[in-house]
Amino acid sequence: MKNVLLIFSVLCCLQTSFAQEKSAFQDGEWFKFEMSYSGMLKAGNATLSVDETILEGKPVFHVTGKGWTTGAIKWIFKVKDRYESYFDKQTGVPYKFIRKIDEGGHTKNIEIAFDHNKREALVENKKYKTIKTVVTEPNVQDMVSAFYYLRNNYDTDDIKVGEVIELDMFFDEENFGFKLKFLGRETIETEFGKIKTLKFRPYVMAGRVFKEQESLTLWVSADENKIPLKIKADLAVGSLRADLIQFKGLKHFFPIQFD
Repeated sequence: MKNVLLIFSVLCCLQTSFAQEKSAFQDGEWFKFEMSYSGMLKAGNATLSVDETILEGKPVFHVTGKGWTTGAIKWIFKVKDRYESYFDKQTGVPYKFIRKIDEGGHTKNIEIAFDHNKREALVENKKYKTIKTVVTEPNVQDMVSAFYYLRNNYDTDDIKVGEVIELDMFFDEENFGFKLKFLGRETIETEFGKIKTLKFRPYVMAGRVFKEQESLTLWVSADENKIPLKIKADLAVGSLRADLIQFKGLKHFFPIQFD
């Protein structure tokens, strides 16, 4: 399934500094998602993991996202994707981003180094052996760091239905504005029980992949962890769904209703 990892990418799409004690996540956090096509056929899995490390003398969080197809889909269209982001533990700004993908033979191997003082991104395309410098927006995020930045910095206590969250992001070789609309609060059934959630709509580009600009819906836990629980996408052909099926290493208590 060619677009199975788009779900993973969106998950990852959800600086101003933040205090570490208020962080929504910590070293050792790990998620696993199961993806299905048109509500029936299992399409693949994706994982997100957080580790603490040092990058060029700076304490950073290193997040690794992996996605791959499984079952019958694997034999029709094999996908093996890897995304990595190194971002500052205190400010949340990214220093390094890696995108290495293989989707049915379509490959990319890109590494981006961010210089926030110069507002530049050094983009190295390892597949074509090219290097270019691109001007970035102030405090720009990559597609992985953005998700963790929002978890830490967006106050959802007084969020209003219809409110739109905006963020400057950088992907491959260009800047773009990411938007996320709040749809309301909802209690959903999950693998773990009933969980109170915040429901969002990430804006996407309508056309070849998605039916329309508002084709995605995302559910995030309404607690201090703010973890992604479910996402649905209406594609040009069929639909795709991702559900959280395993997790460990949460920083805060995770409230679940069992009745």
